[in-house]
Amino acid sequence: MDAGEKKALADIEQYGCHVIHVLEDEEGPPFSYSVGVQKTSGAPEVMVIGLKQPIAHFVVNEYNTRVRAGERFLPGSRYDGFLEGFRVQFEVVAAEHFDEYLGWDKWLYGGKNFEALQIIYPTTDGIWPWESGASDWFRQRQPILSEKLRMRRLT
Repeated sequence: MDAGEKKALADIEQYGCHVIHVLEDEEGPPFSYSVGVQKTSGAPEVMVIGLKQPIAHFVVNEYNTRVRAGERFLPGSRYDGFLEGFRVQFEVVAAEHFDEYLGWDKWLYGGKNFEALQIIYPTTDGIWPWESGASDWFRQRQPILSEKLRMRRLT
């Protein structure tokens, strides 16, 4: 076990999860996700795409704090308390995206036998990525990993 894996396990033991941040590159926007939430609280892992690291870290930790206190988040529902002044929506991450986005969770769970939610946020004007008023830049900044919403955008 390497130092990164030891740190992840120590964080899961102490805080209920470890947070992974992936930097923006030519292949896509930055994203952050939890590792260990399902193991410690029984709730799905969580991820957010396109936010700056300090904000994303807060969002993932807020989710962890709330699920450890017993709160659960329903796909398709909107919630307050994650981004000041804005509601966020939770959607199920399709398993086809686990390889690209949730590698550390695959390591922890020994494969794809876990669930994950994506936290989706609107623009400052309240436009969601799947709405017609969303810019191409915003849609690329926050790809939707939910099969349900992806199909909705195609129709």
